[in-house]
Amino acid sequence: MVNEVYKIGQIGRTHGVRGEVTFSFTDDVWDRAEAEYLFLRVDGILVPFFLEEYRFRSDTTALLKFLDYDSATDVQFLVGCDVFFPQALTPEPDEEKEYTWRYFTGFTLFDNKAGLIGQIDAVDESTRNVLFRVGKHLIPAADEWVTDINHKERTIRMDLPEGLLDL
Repeated sequence: MVNEVYKIGQIGRTHGVRGEVTFSFTDDVWDRAEAEYLFLRVDGILVPFFLEEYRFRSDTTALLKFLDYDSATDVQFLVGCDVFFPQALTPEPDEEKEYTWRYFTGFTLFDNKAGLIGQIDAVDESTRNVLFRVGKHLIPAADEWVTDINHKERTIRMDLPEGLLDL
């Protein structure tokens, strides 16, 4: 099951008295796919929660209301839970669409020589050179190093310079 979903964010705090929670997300795929449910890791187990409604507060935060959870007390146990999305429901990429750098958060990064590097935790756009943060590594998101992007499998393959992963 774990390989069939990928992390897209985390539940923050409760909001109001109707059972809403804040949701900080790195990927808005759940909105683009018009998902009916999301998986939350509750006590180490992935559990589906069906969306009743949601509304955006910013480009990285939304308020979620889950079906049959109607008070702040009902959803208190969700605070801090990681949120996941099923790969099978990920929409096909739009070839004409330009993606934001944030879209690549959660992709798995591979080096063609070294193999698996890990999952992209964040994208740093604060400098001229955009960087993928993968665990302790900061890897430049240089077009000339990217050899393949698979949107459906959410993977990126790169030819990284020798020694970059040793820094």
